[in-house]
Amino acid sequence: MGRGYCCQPNRRGLFRGGKGLTLVDLLPTGKKRWDVMFGKVDQFTPLEGEFYPSHEAIDFYHRYKEDIALFAEMGFKALRVSIAWARIFPNGDDLVPNEAGLQFYDDLFDELLKYGIEPVVTIAHFDVPVNLIEKYGSWRNRKLVGFFETYAKTILERYKDKVKYWMTFNEINMLLHLPFVGAGLVFKDGEDQKQIKYQAAHHQLVASILAVKACHEINPEAKIGCMLAAGMTYSYTCNPDDVMDAMEKDRESFFFIDVQSRGAYPGYAKRFFKENNITIEMEAQDEALLKNHTVDYIGFSYYASRVTSTEPEVLKNQTAGNVFGSIENPYLEKSEWGWTIDPKGFRITANQLYDRYQKPLFVVENGLGAVDEVNADGEVRDDYRIEYLRKHVAEMGEAIEDGVEIIGYTSWGPIDIVSASTGEMKKRYGYIYVDKNNEGNGSLKRIKKKSFHWYKQVIESNGESLD
Repeated sequence: MGRGYCCQPNRRGLFRGGKGLTLVDLLPTGKKRWDVMFGKVDQFTPLEGEFYPSHEAIDFYHRYKEDIALFAEMGFKALRVSIAWARIFPNGDDLVPNEAGLQFYDDLFDELLKYGIEPVVTIAHFDVPVNLIEKYGSWRNRKLVGFFETYAKTILERYKDKVKYWMTFNEINMLLHLPFVGAGLVFKDGEDQKQIKYQAAHHQLVASILAVKACHEINPEAKIGCMLAAGMTYSYTCNPDDVMDAMEKDRESFFFIDVQSRGAYPGYAKRFFKENNITIEMEAQDEALLKNHTVDYIGFSYYASRVTSTEPEVLKNQTAGNVFGSIENPYLEKSEWGWTIDPKGFRITANQLYDRYQKPLFVVENGLGAVDEVNADGEVRDDYRIEYLRKHVAEMGEAIEDGVEIIGYTSWGPIDIVSASTGEMKKRYGYIYVDKNNEGNGSLKRIKKKSFHWYKQVIESNGESLD
């Protein structure tokens, strides 16, 4: 079907259903994608001649009923979905929400509830309307707190009878590593990027807490959490310098959750700000808001652990990871993309988070990106994915035996989608194969993989049967 631009924006920058242009719509495939994700953005409209995989993706917008029926066949009890901010407020600063966008999610949630599938909804998933980036500088500007609060209150009120589980920002700590993806930040030459990132982080943290406050007021029975990209950092040696470095690497991510869950800026962050000449501008009520409206649970993604060292020679031995750099771990296998496979690290990370916060955990991402092939019989035999998930689910069971309270598990992702990091379709995670390639060609036909049938049995047995 060619490079399928059925959802290409029109001249006013609007997609189907009145959705506005959002930051992910400016992420092309290829080498340029990484430049954009780091904040090197040439212009705020899609470039002629570039392929933007998000513009159609797997066309869930038109095919969600078919996909949800497949999820129901597997026995799903919950599905994690994200609302597109620019589908509700196309420009982000609109005075009135887009009714067509609101109705789309009404229909989506109704379809899930028809099958007894609980929606687990992320309010902001690497998603800022482009107008807010171009006009206000995105999250570096305090005005985004107000725009986000309006958006959050709109959807929390609209779907209060349909959604019981919410999360504010997806992988909020990614702001430090991929600032355009995490917060729509674009930098000019010579700017103090650390200052801008942490000021933007403060604005997101206040916005998150305001969403928590609104959720509790609108529906006291609902639960709302935060979400981080997790994965503990191992020290390469028992050298105290290496151990300290590993602790600091973990704290870089924990900082966000410390504020959202504990309600205050931790001492180590204050020291970091002082030593790096970072000054966080706050309004008078910010500290009280953070203290009085903490999250109900901790959502997190887990794909791999990390390893760090202070030795320059050791640091040369790097492997790929989910954006986070890591020294190669000689005790672990790796995926086709160089990500370490560490099921035991999953258990350790869950214990680490629960010991730190003493709040329920929700595993909202965990999975293996791999190249899947459809064989001559039309089958996808992804035994490697089954093996990955089998070991991780088993270790999650061990964490529960350890006393960790885990209220839910949703793997990434239930169906093949465009890889957030690389923009590829060939990097597949799902139980359901989608016929589409990296260039946008394909029928979009859905095919059940071997893992589809395996995971159905896992759900039926509540994780007891992993064979």
